[in-house]
Amino acid sequence: MNGSYILNLIVIAITSSLVSNVVLSQFLGLCPFLGVSKKVKTASGMGAAVIFVITLSSLVAGVIYKFILTPLHATYLKTIVFILIIAALVQFVELFLKKFVKPLYEALGVYLPLITTNCAVLGVAINNVNYGYDILTGVVNGFATSVGFALAIIILAGIREKMEYNDIPKPFRGMPIVLVTAGLMAIAFCGFAGLI
Repeated sequence: MNGSYILNLIVIAITSSLVSNVVLSQFLGLCPFLGVSKKVKTASGMGAAVIFVITLSSLVAGVIYKFILTPLHATYLKTIVFILIIAALVQFVELFLKKFVKPLYEALGVYLPLITTNCAVLGVAINNVNYGYDILTGVVNGFATSVGFALAIIILAGIREKMEYNDIPKPFRGMPIVLVTAGLMAIAFCGFAGLI
């Protein structure tokens, strides 16, 4: 690996996690972002699960696409294959959490299986192919994207915990103030565009 390749990986990592944040810029994965961000502890658990699933699915999807779908000229099956990969990985995470981290499994509840249908996970796998990333670049992109998701959901959870003690006007209580907060976070993350 030469210096320009490593620099390119660093630029992709910064862009994917901060500048082009999957939740705040691309609006992918909003369901768990809004649903699991009530407490920092559960948001951290969801963020860790998403980091694991997106990173591993980027690796597995990249390998299957390069070594199986492309040689067989079956690249048109990428979406179906990627969905199957993601579903299998989420089942693995769900079984692991149920066996070893029962409180987190119960706290995530219905949102854990929703990782399967989280469009951010599928979006990263498809973007890796569409951008022509090699396997390592795709894994770096997947990891950085999922770290950006985790960062955003943890920040929102921290803000929501603090907002519980604020006097919010009745029409804004609940989800309206959360959406306003998410919008302000998206505007704040636009400031990272100056990094690249």
